[in-house]
Amino acid sequence: MCNIIPLPVLYQPSLGYFPLTTETRIQFDESNAWNAAFLRNLLSPATGIGLHSSPADLPVEGAIRLHLDATLARLGQEGYRLEVRPGGVDLAACTTAGVFYGFQTLRQLLPVEIEERSPAQANWHIPCLLIEDWPRFPWRGFMLDEGRYFHGRDTVLQLLDLMALHKLNVFHWHLTEDQGWRIAVKKYPRLVEIGSHRPGTYRSMFSSRHDGCPHGGYYTREELREIVAYAAARHITIMPEIEMPGHSLAALAAYPEFSCTGGPFSVATRFGIFADIYCAGKEATFSFLQDVLSEVLEIFPSPFIHIGGDEAPKKRWKACPDCQRRIRKEGLKNEEALQTWFTNRIAAWLESRGRRLVGWNQVLGKGLAQGAVVQYWLGDLQEVSAALKHERRQFVMSAYLDTYLDHGYNLMPLSRAYRYEPLPAGLDPEEQSCILGVEFPLWTEWVPSRARLDYQAFPRLTAMAETAWTPAGKKELADFHRRLEPFLRRLELLGVRPASLSEVEPGWLRKKLGVFTIPLPQRKTAPPAP
Repeated sequence: MCNIIPLPVLYQPSLGYFPLTTETRIQFDESNAWNAAFLRNLLSPATGIGLHSSPADLPVEGAIRLHLDATLARLGQEGYRLEVRPGGVDLAACTTAGVFYGFQTLRQLLPVEIEERSPAQANWHIPCLLIEDWPRFPWRGFMLDEGRYFHGRDTVLQLLDLMALHKLNVFHWHLTEDQGWRIAVKKYPRLVEIGSHRPGTYRSMFSSRHDGCPHGGYYTREELREIVAYAAARHITIMPEIEMPGHSLAALAAYPEFSCTGGPFSVATRFGIFADIYCAGKEATFSFLQDVLSEVLEIFPSPFIHIGGDEAPKKRWKACPDCQRRIRKEGLKNEEALQTWFTNRIAAWLESRGRRLVGWNQVLGKGLAQGAVVQYWLGDLQEVSAALKHERRQFVMSAYLDTYLDHGYNLMPLSRAYRYEPLPAGLDPEEQSCILGVEFPLWTEWVPSRARLDYQAFPRLTAMAETAWTPAGKKELADFHRRLEPFLRRLELLGVRPASLSEVEPGWLRKKLGVFTIPLPQRKTAPPAP
């Protein structure tokens, strides 16, 4: 019985087992040396078996063989073929990424104790089977907002490992916000000296004052480079988000001259939408943004750079002489057209450096640069369908009520997360191909700790990862619930504190679905306070 998450495309069990013993060897071709070392470091600590690895072109009995096979291009660039026989394991793909995803599956064929970091008592054998597998979407993303709460290097590295287990491949890193600026920029040191700290946080949307607890933090260039390399080794692209023109109060608190009014400003202590945004009329604003982005491009090799673009009020632009002068000079209709002009200017600058702009779907105005990718989160899906049909615009889908991990489980229970279908109805195959994939955002205004982060993200991110990887026709909620039981144990051994199964679905819905009948470890303490 298959217990793998995400569910593979083709799964054919057969009789017998392959045992892991002191004689087991990991064989690899030249391209898979790093994969072999990773797999050895994954298996050896838990089994207590000092697995040997060695380069080899020809298979030998009793070995786990990792190799490239050009004929498996039929499975795509991230697909793999895994065959387990009593005499050996053969894991092949046309790329090293495919091999990497293959042993994320292989680890789930072993007892969950494989995730422990010290030898455990277990029957170390792998069931015989054949798996051929490939992802539904090329873009399988998780977004972490650190503009509002800074979580730090260790948490991010652990999240990248969890993304790899879930076969997710894009880490959308939201690094700037009204409430905090998290990336050191050499040319503008006040961005972190001033913009990375706030004196407190409003604990709810209805609070009248902040809590008086200072919060801050930022990443040095060295830390960012380390994290980018760590992600790349796990075939994860880190896409940074540098917000513009809105959600920019932390930057304007440090450099108010790039606003319409000149300030002064303070780093925001509450959640919301703020009137003060970057001035689109001043050339100095674009010099500043291009300087910042130049340093961002030095650190992040991602082909995609996210600029936000959402929730940018036009009140200041309407009253700003510089912005009004820009509108007249460029022959623009109004302030909404000015934002499209702003976005296109940044898009052209990025394109000249081999990068593509990504923005939330508020950037989708008339005349938006053709190369810009739009991330849908809120609004009329007909606008998405129209852009797909008439422009062949590329999209990433992140519907607000179905993918936002900061929602409470009463609003977005696990079943809703699992049932999300990212493709709008009525698209032909060519239009469907313009949907690059799906992404699951976690906004952190009320996620101040790692415990709360785990609680909000898991197990919903596990459900969403299956949507990103597994063909829609193979998904089935009851079967997912069955496979989730051992997977949750695996997460707990990796140090994750997911929401308990009694919390992820309303009681009436659990009864209706007939799920969660297997007793599982429940949270021993109350959910961490937001």
